[in-house]
Amino acid sequence: MSTVSASDSSEQALASVVVVDYGLGNLRSVTRGLERAGADVEITDDPEAFADADGVVLPGVGAFREGVENADPLREDLLEIADSGTPLFGICLGMQMLLTTSEEGDNDGESAVQGLDLVPGTNVRFADGQKVPHMGWNELDVRRDHPLVEGVDGRYAYFVHSYYAVPDDADATVATTDYEREFPSIVANEAGNVFGTQFHPEKSGETGLQILRNFVEICSQE
Repeated sequence: MSTVSASDSSEQALASVVVVDYGLGNLRSVTRGLERAGADVEITDDPEAFADADGVVLPGVGAFREGVENADPLREDLLEIADSGTPLFGICLGMQMLLTTSEEGDNDGESAVQGLDLVPGTNVRFADGQKVPHMGWNELDVRRDHPLVEGVDGRYAYFVHSYYAVPDDADATVATTDYEREFPSIVANEAGNVFGTQFHPEKSGETGLQILRNFVEICSQE
C-alpha cells in the first residue's frame, strides 16, 4: 500500500481527508485545493486510512471502464465508507463512478462495467450536437439544499467531460448546468453523505475553493 502525507500547514486542520490513490486523477492539484480549504490531507490506497479519515475524496480523470477497474480492489472499502456515514466526495470521473453504470463502459462489444451504485443511475454521452468534450467555464444552478453548495449558486466552475450523469431519482440532483441541454453537475445520495461534482473544484478558482471549504466543514462535523 502507498501512503503519502501531503499536508504542510502549521495551523491545526479542520478535518482529516483521504484522497484515494487508484492510479488516476489530479492527486496533487486536489490535495493543494483541500489544504487551502483547511484540511489535513493524505494520499493513499490504504483502506485503514479511509476508515480513520473524517472524509474521503475519489478523484478521477479518464475513462469510466479504466477508473472502475483500477478502483475495483477498493470497492468494498469505499462502499463501507459510504455506509458508515463518512462523507465521500467524487470529482469528475470520480463522480461518474458513484453511479451504477455508464455508456462509456458499454461499447465495442464489451460487457457493461458496474460503478459503485451509491447514486443509482447511468452516465450518458452528450448527443444533441454539443462539441465534446465539454470544456470550459459554466454556471451552477443550485436546485436543492445541500451543505456542499452553500454560497455557490449562480457561480461558474470549470468542466472537462464528454459524459454526464442521469440519476434514477431526480432528487439526487443538487445542481444543474446548461450546455445546450441541462445536466446534473452536482449529485448526492439520499443520505447526503455521498456526493460528487462533474466539474473540477481544484481548477475552478474561488468557486471551487468554496466547494472544498464546504466539504471540509462537512467533514469537521462528522
